[in-house]
Amino acid sequence: MMHRRSTNVGRLKSAGFSLLELLAVVAILGALSAIAVVRFSSADATGKKNACYVNSRDVEAQVQLWYRNHLAWPATNLKDIGDDTAYFPKGLPRCPVDGSRYTIDATTHRVVGHTH
Repeated sequence: MMHRRSTNVGRLKSAGFSLLELLAVVAILGALSAIAVVRFSSADATGKKNACYVNSRDVEAQVQLWYRNHLAWPATNLKDIGDDTAYFPKGLPRCPVDGSRYTIDATTHRVVGHTH
């Protein structure tokens, strides 16, 4: 006599995730990554603005030092102080926000613009 095996085909459950569960996870990860991208891009812009502020204050300090050492103000385009490696060993910095050069006002001897 032969015994038949019961297969219970209709009762088998999958051990994996359903398509809806996977779609929900992908949607949540997409939303989280969108939030992260916005946060990092705004942090990058804030960092560049802060670096510009620090650079402009450094330029003004070096201009004051130039005046103290030479008893004359540097050129408004800062060519003379930028060429002297004693003041800027790596060269005159540029604005990290827009890449423009720093200049100083001829009367106040402060950096012009760069109020991002």
